[in-house]
Amino acid sequence: MDVDAFVALNAPRWARLRALLRRRRLTGAEVDELVTHYQTTATHLSQLRSSAPDPALISRLSTLLARARGVIGGSHELSPADVVRFVAISLPAAFYRVRWWTVAAGAVFIALGLVQAWWLLTVPEAMAQVGTPSMRRTYAEEAFAAYYSNYPAPDFAAQVWTNNAWISAQAIGLGVTGVFPAYVLVVNALNVGVAGAIMAEHDGLGEFFGLILPHGLMELTAVFVAVGTGLKLFWSWVAPGQRTRGRALVEEGRALITVVIGLVVVMGASGVVEGFVTPSGLPGGVKIAIGAVVLAAYWAYTVALGRRAVADGETGDMRAELVEDTVATVG
Repeated sequence: MDVDAFVALNAPRWARLRALLRRRRLTGAEVDELVTHYQTTATHLSQLRSSAPDPALISRLSTLLARARGVIGGSHELSPADVVRFVAISLPAAFYRVRWWTVAAGAVFIALGLVQAWWLLTVPEAMAQVGTPSMRRTYAEEAFAAYYSNYPAPDFAAQVWTNNAWISAQAIGLGVTGVFPAYVLVVNALNVGVAGAIMAEHDGLGEFFGLILPHGLMELTAVFVAVGTGLKLFWSWVAPGQRTRGRALVEEGRALITVVIGLVVVMGASGVVEGFVTPSGLPGGVKIAIGAVVLAAYWAYTVALGRRAVADGETGDMRAELVEDTVATVG
């Protein structure tokens, strides 16, 4: 296809469609004309995609068609049914599709944390690089626990929520690089390993797990979800299957936005636990049990609803009719 000739021939129709869209009121004849130009332009877009994929022109026509579709069919307003569908179908499907990436990220995290702690505890020179003996003692006996009680619970919960949600969004948004999610995982694992080693050095493992596990079970799982989601996006670019790399990234990217929204809620729940439960005077076993219940609720939700949704063909992506215009053409 000669793109320049195609544009010269059809540009007047696109210009007319654009002009009709600018009008606040249309006559009956103009509405008919608008629909006709919309259908014709949709056909042009389909032809360009199959014969001459010019990204700039395709983007221009897609935007024009989206505006026309809004005028012809009316914009889609959020309804209670949309919210129910998101919570009961789209979100659990998106979580379920990254479940093995989540588990793999968790396994790597635990392994790295354990190796880091073992290395520090068995190599005195390595532990010395962490800090002086007095600094490590102060951390183990004062600073570690004080971190969870230095601020009022609501402020601390909001701070934790904001920070973790931002890290998760970055891990997913920059996941296509394949580097940032791995960086987030490794840095967090090594930091937890350092903290655990210092607490173990001063016989504080009971306090360490008592303060880490109540919120950490869900918080770290959310980080694993974010890291796994980002790496899945990267893998869709490396191995797109039958799709083009561009289409694979677009489809997976839309589906993974669903995960980002869901993780905001999940991080909020872990932030509440960290702000109100972790520093509370409840027995350690009770606090850990609360964290375990929150984690179990997440996995029950993901597996029970997500497996069914994925079996029905859901991916967490937008419904097909809301994504783009698809017009069949011959030749």
